[in-house]
Amino acid sequence: MKSKIKKIGVFTSGGDSPGMNAAIRAVVRTCAYLKVDCVGIYRGYQGMIEADFKPMDARSVNNIINKGGTILKSARCDDFRTAEGRKKAYDNLIAEGIDALVVIGGDGSFTGAMVFNKEYDFPIIGIPGTIDNDIFGTSNTLGFDTATNTVVEIIDKIRDTASSHNRLFFVEVMGRDVGHIALNVGVGAGAEEILIPEENLGLERLLESLKRSKKSGKSSSIVVVAEGDKTGENVFELKDYVEKHLPIYDVRVSVLGHLQRGGAPSCFDRVLASRMGVKAVESLLEGKSNFMVGIQNNEITLTPISKAIKGHTKIDKELIRVSDIMTT
Repeated sequence: MKSKIKKIGVFTSGGDSPGMNAAIRAVVRTCAYLKVDCVGIYRGYQGMIEADFKPMDARSVNNIINKGGTILKSARCDDFRTAEGRKKAYDNLIAEGIDALVVIGGDGSFTGAMVFNKEYDFPIIGIPGTIDNDIFGTSNTLGFDTATNTVVEIIDKIRDTASSHNRLFFVEVMGRDVGHIALNVGVGAGAEEILIPEENLGLERLLESLKRSKKSGKSSSIVVVAEGDKTGENVFELKDYVEKHLPIYDVRVSVLGHLQRGGAPSCFDRVLASRMGVKAVESLLEGKSNFMVGIQNNEITLTPISKAIKGHTKIDKELIRVSDIMTT
């Protein structure tokens, strides 16, 4: 594998997700295997501007595959949004001898990478790391599988309380623009209703669904709500509305928030991160740039970063159909 690239920088950016450390490990060890130097860039684009670099070798990533979060840290960087900030980042990379970058993050991170590539023709490959699973060009982003497993485990525990007290729980999960987490965990946890941005259920239909559940003999109910759902202004308004119109229900709200991002990555995410990390380094050494590594039909693929950013993921209609049947 011939290449002019002798040193690759790797960094994480945006919200953390389980599997990022596994991806860092894969990039570093692939570089070591292929006799390419690797440099860790701390705190994403901010670290690039501040030259916060650290050489990494195969042993520097021991025992991180099982850890959540990111050892390279992450930070917001308004300076990188400016031409001056990007110029400083470029100068630092050149001074360090870094020839190419692997960015692990979401669409915001990829947007910054795409702009940087356009301005300086700097080789870049992206690895999608976000629990929302909202990036086009891959069936799974790093952290999505772990996050759904985490949420299902939490909902199982909430159901114990709901059943003990004959309560209705609204459980809000992450998903500002998409309902992938809500739909999957709703089916996996046996929720009585699932509210997602892509399918506006409406308050009246929600009431009818809850009435049917009560009439069928269910003494408790779980409703999974994506944070971006449009059925009500927010999950607390839903609670108030149901209490007002269905006083038979004792309603509680549980907002899971950042609990969903933490924890050790699942086996699936560890394997996926390893495959993506290898592909990212090999792609750079093959002369490819401005692509995102993804997985589709269990095959590792490359999608232009511009398409990954601009494209829209589609909710699984078959899973919605399954959900409708299961809530009967």
